[in-house]
Amino acid sequence: MLSPTPAATGRLLLSEPFMPDPNFKRSVIILTEYSEAGAMGFILNHETEYLLGDILPDVSYSEIPVYTGGPVSPDTLHYIHRCPEKITDGIEIAEGIFWGGDFQKIKELITTYQLNESEIRFFTGYSGWTPGQLDNELREDAWIVADKYEANTIFGNSQDNLWKKTVISLGQRFAHIANFPENPALN
Repeated sequence: MLSPTPAATGRLLLSEPFMPDPNFKRSVIILTEYSEAGAMGFILNHETEYLLGDILPDVSYSEIPVYTGGPVSPDTLHYIHRCPEKITDGIEIAEGIFWGGDFQKIKELITTYQLNESEIRFFTGYSGWTPGQLDNELREDAWIVADKYEANTIFGNSQDNLWKKTVISLGQRFAHIANFPENPALN
């Protein structure tokens, strides 16, 4: 069980293999906030059809992909990054991973080709839980919590198999579920 402290931020939540909610099918979520008031995070492996330039006209040539952060407030844009030396005012949520920061500076860095997709990840919307909701879902085994991972896992280019790779990295206890079919009825 997670403890509602800032230390819980930065952990990864992996959906169980047969999660009925299509918003979270085989999702890997990074927690950015976890407290008595609830929890918040972003889905790392659900890429949208949009590039950042499609969403922000003043950086129209940007080919940085945008991900679906979750079903809450899909008309909002959020970001995590790993370059605090370039983007100030971010909150460190895990070792070397920051949430938020100076958005005008980000646009300037992208426009001048000084920031790329291996350093920052953008999300439309977010995943959110009301007070106690995530705790209940954890007790029901809807999520697997991963404490150990590298920033390269988050910012790597290949997100297609992120859920499977992360499950396998958790060791023998979970490795067998990595190969479960997405639809067991087709097995």
